[in-house]
Amino acid sequence: MKLRKDIWETIVIGKVSLITSGYAFKSFQFKDTGIPVIKIKDIKPPIATTSNSDCIDEIDFDSKKLAKYILKKGDVLIAMTGATIGKVGKYANDEIALLNQRVAKIEEVENISDKEFLFHSISTDKFVKYSLGRGASTAQQNISTEVLGQFEILLPPLSEQKQIASLFQSIETAMEQVDGQEKNLHQLKHKLLKDLFSEKQEFGNHLKAKDFETVKFEKIAINISERVEPKKTELTTYVGLEHLDAENLKIERTGTPHDVIGTKLKIYKGDIIFGKRRAYLRKVAVSHFDGIASAHSMILRANEKNIEKDFLPYFMQSDTFMNRAVQISEGSLSPTIKNKTLAVQEFILPKKEKQKELISIFKQFDTTMEQLKQQKTTLKNLKHKLLNEILG
Repeated sequence: MKLRKDIWETIVIGKVSLITSGYAFKSFQFKDTGIPVIKIKDIKPPIATTSNSDCIDEIDFDSKKLAKYILKKGDVLIAMTGATIGKVGKYANDEIALLNQRVAKIEEVENISDKEFLFHSISTDKFVKYSLGRGASTAQQNISTEVLGQFEILLPPLSEQKQIASLFQSIETAMEQVDGQEKNLHQLKHKLLKDLFSEKQEFGNHLKAKDFETVKFEKIAINISERVEPKKTELTTYVGLEHLDAENLKIERTGTPHDVIGTKLKIYKGDIIFGKRRAYLRKVAVSHFDGIASAHSMILRANEKNIEKDFLPYFMQSDTFMNRAVQISEGSLSPTIKNKTLAVQEFILPKKEKQKELISIFKQFDTTMEQLKQQKTTLKNLKHKLLNEILG
């Protein structure tokens, strides 16, 4: 792509676009069903969706009064207030939605600007800094459509705008494809785990009923309850339940012992951390370091006499284990599993001698999904770099 930057014009975006803020709906108008209303919370760059949106009843919908606030797929939205001020997202749903106040919509001007190009022009670090810097210092920082309109962009000829937009669209398409592959792999792994630990006691051509046995949880997992005082330990890594992601055996985030108070649990490299509080959140991870963990977790170590060490975490990711964990949890506000209760639970598992082949299958899933995550990160970084180099 050959760009003729020498003829690009520096111009305020309000001169080449139409910026409209949303309608001030009243809180009593919002319902659980009806026509969705996009609020700031619905903008999750680079998209905005109605997955958790409030709605207004179709009876209250006045098409004439609200015409300019109607959103269609692909509309470009800007958060105008709060912690997400300056964040940009494209409306991603097929159904129409309505624009709430504190969110602005930016539209192209025919034969002058391209909507996709405008979207990428305000997806830069420069635009976020501008929005934060020009936001009014009230009880909650906010920015007006007039101030948004004063943001300066580089405006190429319309043909080049479309070329640049096409470049970024190709990167976004690649990211969406990776997302789809990751989702499909996750669903397939989930199905295989469900089939493997079902009561059918078979697994394709690999396992038949004779290859399974019924075992108590205490026979395959040893509960480790070594206690640590955060202020007295030399360990440097803390894992709370907030650091664990559902359906992910890898610990992506950690804290430090200085972040917490009260007695915690010691973890060793290779131990399993299981969120025994609110088990329905499905938090299980394998520690790749020595450290300390939340007392709301359960620290488990495979009993290698009865189970392969690397097999236990995959079993604990299965619906069979998680559904049982939820069933035996006690308490209404913050249901928690007692160690003794879990220890006596019986499960049907493949015999130990059959587990190594299964481990290799599930490890390949995890390896491939990690590669896809890295691809997605690479594409995201490429897009960010190009955005700021070309348009920043």
